[in-house]
Amino acid sequence: MEPVLDFAHTLATSALSPGATAVDATVGNGHDTVVLARAVGEEGTVYGFDVQPEAIDETRRRLRDAQLDARVDLQRAGHETMERHVPEPLHGAVDAIMFNLGYLPGGDASLTTEPRTTLPALRASLRLLRPGGVLTVVLYTGHEGGSEEAEAVESWAEDLPQEDFEVLSYRFVNQRNDPPRLLGVEPRGGGR
Repeated sequence: MEPVLDFAHTLATSALSPGATAVDATVGNGHDTVVLARAVGEEGTVYGFDVQPEAIDETRRRLRDAQLDARVDLQRAGHETMERHVPEPLHGAVDAIMFNLGYLPGGDASLTTEPRTTLPALRASLRLLRPGGVLTVVLYTGHEGGSEEAEAVESWAEDLPQEDFEVLSYRFVNQRNDPPRLLGVEPRGGGR
């Protein structure tokens, strides 16, 4: 079985081809950003967001080292603002969006994503995605507030109408120490 983070990459890249558009809603240390940048090719674009300067700096370094920085537009901004930064002609045409919730690994663990910004960002994601595009959300519950955020996100996903969206839940139920969970969302006929 594929680990949660690897499966998130598999789902997101399955919707990408050279020239595609992707969003990394929480760039963190840049691992997802690099995966997306490779998948969109030289003609594609990845829009990346994070509120922490060290996350933007580390992601920029990682992209530069991989010679992928020309494909990525990094914004020091919250994921809930993505609609303002992704050009309007791409609204409803984005191929893949990735979220990796929680805190910046190696950073200040008291700075975490929260439902008050995550839920509006997820709603915006559905307006940005094309039909058949893919949204992935990796949820971490092992930190303060993580379980509450995961419950809020899972409730949001469960309420998406099945006529309009397919929603996948992927998790390992017999592992200890709060393993991450993954939600995958695919709009059938358009976003909300």
